[in-house]
Amino acid sequence: MAVGARSGRDEGEERPDDAVAREAEEDGALEKPHRSFWKELPLLIGIALLLALLIKTFLVQAFSIPSDSMQDTLQRGDRVLVDKLTPWFGSEPERGEVVVFHDPANWLSGEPTPEPNIAQKVLSWIGLMPSAEEKDLIKRTIAIGGDTVECKKGGPVVVNGKALDEPYVYPGNTACDDHPFGPLKVPEGKIWVMGDHRQNSQDSRYHMEDSTQGFVPVDKVVGRAVVIAWPVNRWSTLPVPDTFDQPGIGNQAAATALGLGAAGLAPVGLGPGALGLAGAVPLVMWRRRKLTSGRTDG
Repeated sequence: MAVGARSGRDEGEERPDDAVAREAEEDGALEKPHRSFWKELPLLIGIALLLALLIKTFLVQAFSIPSDSMQDTLQRGDRVLVDKLTPWFGSEPERGEVVVFHDPANWLSGEPTPEPNIAQKVLSWIGLMPSAEEKDLIKRTIAIGGDTVECKKGGPVVVNGKALDEPYVYPGNTACDDHPFGPLKVPEGKIWVMGDHRQNSQDSRYHMEDSTQGFVPVDKVVGRAVVIAWPVNRWSTLPVPDTFDQPGIGNQAAATALGLGAAGLAPVGLGPGALGLAGAVPLVMWRRRKLTSGRTDG
């Protein structure tokens, strides 16, 4: 062959079959193996548990009503959702709110407490089952720090000189005939609580000889019960009754100048658990779409 003669193709020229092979190699390098649902499941569960823990700690928690002390507002077996977010921003209980609080001074002394196993402790910690160790109560806030509250036999509850019309009190009950009290000045940073089923509620009235004198420290309050979530036919919100909106009820100074004077609550973890799962699914689906997008776009 003569010098400088070519065999019909330049040395650097790429043949069609070479280009196809190179593209196949590049596609193979970019291709990521498709992960099955079962491989994604541990990630889904992990995210759900983390979200459930965060929701239970900072946002909302479900509690089960085990007694009749808040009838007819709450029935035994109701599940209520408790707002735990606003207390983190300095919000304190207001008159008329239904609140959940930690046992302030052994109010539940004598109530049986089952001994949980390790698995139960872990699941209750992340909010997937009730805690057997926590002792919480639910009552209505009647008076807050600075208020003067009293209730004489045969009369209504009086807050800062304003008589309360209490339509939420259990039918047939009196305001306080079983245990009159006051007048009492509520210390700052504490609240006075009473059950709606007055003749079946071991509330502040029955603990005036305790170390807290029947008052509940605000820092013991878990949060406000805002809605009955279960059963479905009981679904309703828990608003503040109008009687607490009457003019002058917040005038503690005027009341002072005039000289006016329980069963445990079981946390239910299914609320945050379900919310955590609901939040985890979109995150995992988003991640799967990103993986799929990476394969197709490449």
